[in-house]
Amino acid sequence: MRDLIVRVIARFMIPFIQVYGLYIILYGHVSPGGGFAGGTVMAASLVLYVLAYGVKAEEKRLPEWLARSIESLGAIVFVGLGLVGLFKGTTFLSNAAAGFPLGIPGRLLSAGAIFILTFAIGMKVFSTMITLFSHLVEEEEVEEEGSSV
Repeated sequence: MRDLIVRVIARFMIPFIQVYGLYIILYGHVSPGGGFAGGTVMAASLVLYVLAYGVKAEEKRLPEWLARSIESLGAIVFVGLGLVGLFKGTTFLSNAAAGFPLGIPGRLLSAGAIFILTFAIGMKVFSTMITLFSHLVEEEEVEEEGSSV
């Protein structure tokens, strides 16, 4: 399926898909969306890249060590912000009670720690989904090579 038309369309569409996914992540606390939805949209852009160019090309753009690092960093940020509330004597993932400034409602930085949590979730979902997809495609390619021998 790696023909010229798919590659040209993918090359044109992928940046727009990624910007839209990032928009969903960043504005998820003040509009519909959030970390999970935006992370899946961003991962879909790399799934399109894999379908157009193959797993090897995708691994050059986003090496496995980098995807794992993004995934781990997302989890660490999420848990770290949750622990701030515990250390301040409130509940896990508390927001205003933990001392995070809430800002002006409706603005990008208006929800205290929720903005950072949503971004961390988006990066974790993005990296997890593309890692899982890459492994599934790699296993399928290995099975196809084994059956053709």
